[in-house]
Amino acid sequence: MGAQFQAYNLHHYSRIMVGQPLLATSCGSSNSLLFNVKKALPDGSLRLHSTGGKINRRRREFGIVASSNVAAPFWDGWKPEKVSASPSLSDILWPSAGAFAAMAILGKMDQALASKGISITIAPLGAVCAVLFATPSSPAARKYNMFMAQIGCAAIGVLAFTLFGPGWLARSTALGASIAFMIYTRSTHPPAASLPLLFIDGAKFHHLNFWYALFPGAAACILLCLIVVFGC
Repeated sequence: MGAQFQAYNLHHYSRIMVGQPLLATSCGSSNSLLFNVKKALPDGSLRLHSTGGKINRRRREFGIVASSNVAAPFWDGWKPEKVSASPSLSDILWPSAGAFAAMAILGKMDQALASKGISITIAPLGAVCAVLFATPSSPAARKYNMFMAQIGCAAIGVLAFTLFGPGWLARSTALGASIAFMIYTRSTHPPAASLPLLFIDGAKFHHLNFWYALFPGAAACILLCLIVVFGC
């Protein structure tokens, strides 16, 4: 119960239990009809009993969907995702090695920039590395999402700080506006949501003003993308 499937011929589903409700929808039509499985015939086909409604019968092929109102247990979200096989050793080592190399390179750059009093390594880049190296095919890892969100959310943080100063109002306004911005521009990239809070609470970034939209977040992401492309 709860599983969904589709077919083009009814006799493909001789394993369906008698009494199970099925919703049949004709191909190319929005009309549907609710059936009850009355009997499984010897040839593997099903005898269905209509419970009401109309259906377009211009075509003989149907899509069958097993329906159920039984909700999944609420604790399913606390369990690991079910996959067919465990991740291979290379699937574990390569993303970890890539993240290590990325942070090592950024750390060496910090040493070179220390005399100028600036740093390129910020906490949100750890989340960016997790997205790029662990889930490279996810929407958050798309270059458009990453750079649009990094630049936009950082600028929102600077604007909120300019208008409201440090404090809870600036943080809450900047975070809400950043999420709205990512949804509107279709550039959801969760690590970028922390950039406004980092600027508002980080006095060492205030002198950057709106340059914070490009550095260190967006600038560091360029380097991370290059590591992903050439190193993994």
